[in-house]
Amino acid sequence: MLRRLHHDQPETFAFTPANKAWAEAQITKYPEGRQASAIIPLLWRAQEQEGWLTRPAIEAVCTMLDLAFIRGLEVASFYFMFQLQPVGSVAHIQVCGTTSCMICGAEDLVGLCKKKIAPKPHQLSADGKFSWEEVECLGSCTNAPMAQIGKDYYEDLTAEKMSALIDTLAAGDVPTPGPQNGRYAAEPLHGLTTLKEFDSGQTKYNASVQLATDIGDTVKRIDGTEVPLLAPWQGKSANMVAKPAGAKSTNTAGKAKTAPKDAGTKPAMLSAARASGADTLTDIKGVGPKLALLLNEMGVYHFDQIAAWTTHEVAWIDQNLKGFKDRATRDKWVTQAKGLAE
Repeated sequence: MLRRLHHDQPETFAFTPANKAWAEAQITKYPEGRQASAIIPLLWRAQEQEGWLTRPAIEAVCTMLDLAFIRGLEVASFYFMFQLQPVGSVAHIQVCGTTSCMICGAEDLVGLCKKKIAPKPHQLSADGKFSWEEVECLGSCTNAPMAQIGKDYYEDLTAEKMSALIDTLAAGDVPTPGPQNGRYAAEPLHGLTTLKEFDSGQTKYNASVQLATDIGDTVKRIDGTEVPLLAPWQGKSANMVAKPAGAKSTNTAGKAKTAPKDAGTKPAMLSAARASGADTLTDIKGVGPKLALLLNEMGVYHFDQIAAWTTHEVAWIDQNLKGFKDRATRDKWVTQAKGLAE
């Protein structure tokens, strides 16, 4: 299935202060030079904050991770958990449509969503509060049919129960997640047949539902203040390159050191293209329309400008191409430009 960014995008994106602190903490999980591994959790937090994943959010995350924007777009468009279009302001409902749920009545839930929310998946309801889609197995087959609403599972559903859930959400309340037929968790439908003396610890709900109820974040847009920021890996091996057993550290402070990148020297720029007109910079392999526009905005219009760059000037360009760092070196722009300038 081809997935594209939505045509209507906001101008900007910024994490809330608490979400930014959370994102920065996640980055420290990974060794120096491997921070790009944090892209999925950071994109997910951006979606939790906004409800869906916008282009500015993808680009902001890429900037935090020093990644080319296209890398973030690749990840966001590949994983279906990322919503690339606006979702309901109150809730986005994901109905499981795989075998167990389908046998047990998922088609009725889908029909209810078509009638009560919108005729097609990913369409907003008339009031903009709800959207829905059918998804692959969510792993709660024992409690089929079920749906994920926001962060939580609503299980053992019927069309009538689903309708009541939507009405409750529309009224501004959050229904209790978990089984909707009186089951505690995933025990046999007619009650326990073994371990009947088992005591769950006297909690009112199973552990998952209890946590969701305690935090209250089922359909909330996450701003980072819901739970304390925990980063237990910090102070241990966070952002440090592992050393072989028995190796002696040469850093008395206990922190890994990396050589700073060459800041480079800014090359001579032009305020505008020469009278003959700008060269077609997209003829350089690896330079697309957006990157060509960025180069023009920096003052680069001609192949001979690029062909004349020194090593230090290339280093400056690499460090100042927002969203495209190190591209000039990686794609050997100077070599290409020399051939194109002839």
